[in-house]
Amino acid sequence: AGLITQKAELDAQLKEMEDRLLDEEDAVSDLEGAKKKLAGECEELRKDVEDLEQALAKAETEKQSKDHQISTLQGEMAQLDSQIAKLQKEKKNGEESNKKLTEDLQAEEDKVNHLNKLKQKLEANLDELEDALEREKKVRGDVEKAKRKVEGDLKMTQETVEDLERVKRDMEELVRKKDQEINGLNG
Repeated sequence: AGLITQKAELDAQLKEMEDRLLDEEDAVSDLEGAKKKLAGECEELRKDVEDLEQALAKAETEKQSKDHQISTLQGEMAQLDSQIAKLQKEKKNGEESNKKLTEDLQAEEDKVNHLNKLKQKLEANLDELEDALEREKKVRGDVEKAKRKVEGDLKMTQETVEDLERVKRDMEELVRKKDQEINGLNG
């Protein structure tokens, strides 16, 4: 009777251990599920961080580009201010020079003669440019005519190709029908 009682107690302890083992296995399974979920969330967060880092790098690059553009524009503005000051100085000098020139009639006449020569030269250049323009127009007209002819030839060629393809399809259809007739006779 003592052994039976002892066996019953051991069986009860074994059952309890097995139940605890099942509970532990369930707990481990739950933890592994939670671990997988956390790993997935970590991966998503890592991707989000990478995306943010890329966006930040892009924004930094754009900022540097804008800074460079601003710096360039500021440089150009400074250059323009310098040119304006120079032009104003030149204008003032020009006004003083004009006053002096009006007092010096001989120098003024020389200047007029020079301008007339320059005008003649410019008119000669203008005539040459107009002649060149006429030649360019003629060449352009010839090119347009040749282009239209080539386009017409191309269209005719395309139509011929389409006709040949249509004839080819008709011939293939005829051959197919003849093959069927021959197969029908052989069968």
